[in-house]
Amino acid sequence: MAAPHLKHTFANIHALRGGKPELGDLALSDYHLVFRFPPESLTAADPSLKKSVKQVWFAFHIISQCTLRPTPPSSGVPSSIRIRFRDFTYVSFNFAGDKEAREAFEFIKSRTCKLGSVDKLLAFSYRPPPNSPESKINGWDLYDVRAEFRRQGISEKSRELGWRISTINKDYSFSPTYPALLIVPSKISDATLKYAASYRSRQRIPTLTYRHPVNNCTITRCSQPLPGISFKRNIQDESLVSACFSASTEFAGSTSLDMPVESPPPSTADLMIESENTDGSMSDIQKAEDELTVGGTILYDGKTGKRLIYGAQQQNLIVDARPVINSYAMQAIGYGTENMEHYKFAKKEYLNIDNIHVMRESLEKVISALKDADVSPFPPNKELLAKSKWLKHISGILSGSALIAQRVGIQHSNVLIHCSDGWDRTSQLSALSQLMLDPYYRTLEGFIVLVEKDWLSFGHMFHLRSGHLSHEDWFTVDGDALAGTAVKPGENDGRADHFENAIAGAKRFWSKKTASGKEAVTDADGTPIETGVEPAVAENMATRPKDISPVFHQFLDATYQLLRQHPTRFEFNERFLRRLYYHVYSCQYGTFLFNNERQRHEARLQERTRSVWAYFLSRRSEFTNEQYDATVDDHVRGRERILFPRCDDVRWWHQLFNRTDDEMNGDLNALAATAERVAAYQQASSSSELSRPVDAGTIDVNSNPPSSGAPSRTSVSPTRSPLPPGLAATAAGGSVLAGVESAHEVLTPGTRSPAPPNRNVAAGDPTGTFAALQERISGLSLGKAMFGGGTGGSTGRSSIGGSGSDSGRNSQNELVEQEMKSMS
Repeated sequence: MAAPHLKHTFANIHALRGGKPELGDLALSDYHLVFRFPPESLTAADPSLKKSVKQVWFAFHIISQCTLRPTPPSSGVPSSIRIRFRDFTYVSFNFAGDKEAREAFEFIKSRTCKLGSVDKLLAFSYRPPPNSPESKINGWDLYDVRAEFRRQGISEKSRELGWRISTINKDYSFSPTYPALLIVPSKISDATLKYAASYRSRQRIPTLTYRHPVNNCTITRCSQPLPGISFKRNIQDESLVSACFSASTEFAGSTSLDMPVESPPPSTADLMIESENTDGSMSDIQKAEDELTVGGTILYDGKTGKRLIYGAQQQNLIVDARPVINSYAMQAIGYGTENMEHYKFAKKEYLNIDNIHVMRESLEKVISALKDADVSPFPPNKELLAKSKWLKHISGILSGSALIAQRVGIQHSNVLIHCSDGWDRTSQLSALSQLMLDPYYRTLEGFIVLVEKDWLSFGHMFHLRSGHLSHEDWFTVDGDALAGTAVKPGENDGRADHFENAIAGAKRFWSKKTASGKEAVTDADGTPIETGVEPAVAENMATRPKDISPVFHQFLDATYQLLRQHPTRFEFNERFLRRLYYHVYSCQYGTFLFNNERQRHEARLQERTRSVWAYFLSRRSEFTNEQYDATVDDHVRGRERILFPRCDDVRWWHQLFNRTDDEMNGDLNALAATAERVAAYQQASSSSELSRPVDAGTIDVNSNPPSSGAPSRTSVSPTRSPLPPGLAATAAGGSVLAGVESAHEVLTPGTRSPAPPNRNVAAGDPTGTFAALQERISGLSLGKAMFGGGTGGSTGRSSIGGSGSDSGRNSQNELVEQEMKSMS
């Protein structure tokens, strides 16, 4: 990209981050804020300083809060602009005079929240440098829906597999927020789809997103049904859901579940080698599962006399991501959830994942814990971090995704996922469960395909959830500063400007009606959104703060947890996730603009903008995980096809928040280390009991090794474990599947929100850990140098322009990471 035309330049400006000042020159262009240091006044006096000149680029579109603090000249206190960026960079710029500060503030505001239309964003003017590696890659060609489902074994010529590609939505008239091509059961006609669509919110019918290559089981997704208070039903919808669950088994042939199975299929070994703790010891749930699958007890069905093979009994599942109360409450306004009397071929699970508003408030509490990062060198407020419940939400999303992956990959069952409209929580669960199931999605190209398919193609509303056109409420003037006081940590920084909040509230009150005078249409959580009958590119794309929510952020955070827990299983590294997060908000590329496939098609983004995937693929070496092991072998521990999260080992993504691991996770790591020492002591103390005879309530894990090709182990636990709650029925001849599912729920307390009355899970309070953390005060770790003064390690405080530093990268590259390297 050519050097931008600078509109304003301010000399000798002090920038503060972490309480440390840096003197430089501030330049403003149409799309960027550029800070250059040392300033030209110093380099002119000392030419030797020119070699150390650095530039930090900030895209205007990633600003999430900008506060002007004007001060009178007589006060002796400089006027300042405090900015919080979407990538959790906090910077304060001090100006010599009030006039300069106001001029810079108004210019930044005019280039963000006053643009008025999407086509004025950076993406429509950005072009990579000619002949650069990025310019030679067309990222728009990377995802081909037909090629992806052909990889899964589905195409126009493979109807015998039970699925077909429907073009009923080729012009987006059937379901405006769905992709043009839909994968549906072969035996369901388009006519039936039209009748079924009337029973699903926004006509988002059940359609295939993933087919397991080993057992042919599937993940389908949709929106909530519309039974309403009259408990309506729809025969076509019931037939469609039934067909989704039976499509693969009816055409599976040799994989029929009725056929005798002498040894578990390859993916069954995944259960026996589920994720381990970092010290090599196994979790309680893994021990229980190992004892069931490796133990010597052979179970038989009491009615048929057939041997029960783990994974050979299907229990198809409808997953409602919402809290059960929310699901039933929606019936009062015409929505609701499935009446399982009409879907007897499946069971239902409520995952109790909160809606977009709860998640937004959770992140706001995290921001409050970090908000003084520009003027203060102190660590974040640990109490506010705990109150945010952010880690609890991430753990709940991972737990729900693991349940889906377990049903598909281990229990060989089919799963249908939905939340309200099927574009937020549904996308999280669908994408994460596939990430756990399929090694392809853990490669760089595969992850890109996953994002394109389950987020972009299926209509996650990136524009509304991200607020790409900013909002005037994000730009405030702190009148308290006129008294001449300097801002201090914890003081009002303008975000609680009551007058402006009142005005904004009045505007929202009088904006309840649309331009046409009709009542605005709301989503299932009561948020107004555009309807399918409006133009594909809505005339009013203004940001509505209540629409914004960190849904995709949570998906990336959950992916980070999997990467951290399984560092050899992913081709991409942590920095890839961090940069992807940045470019969701940077608006430098067209990939994440607009809300669905139809809008992007109408806006001709492929012709007018560049794809972000070209940026990543042209810099592959920067985003490749050096520890990656591409080998997949279900018989070798650590190389299995499937992986699961350790939901009790969720940590803060400290690199994203521009903090050190100790600052964000110090207490959590200390507690984990203490628990490991206690466990090691207990193991040593109980080693003398290994020779004790097996009691009636124990399982002998040394007898009868598995008959499959999975590697046998003489012992999976230092002691013969007593039966966990829920497994007694299994030892007495009950179903292995039921026992393991019960064990998972009992032995994993707190990984999910409290369950509804119809769900049998153990009660647990995930926030109990945080309560303990509040009693522990970690040492204060002062922030490192602001601009490239750190070591560049991944655990160090990042430079002002970056979103965390990476080992092996010099500070110059990290400083320019906020924007394209070619600009520095």
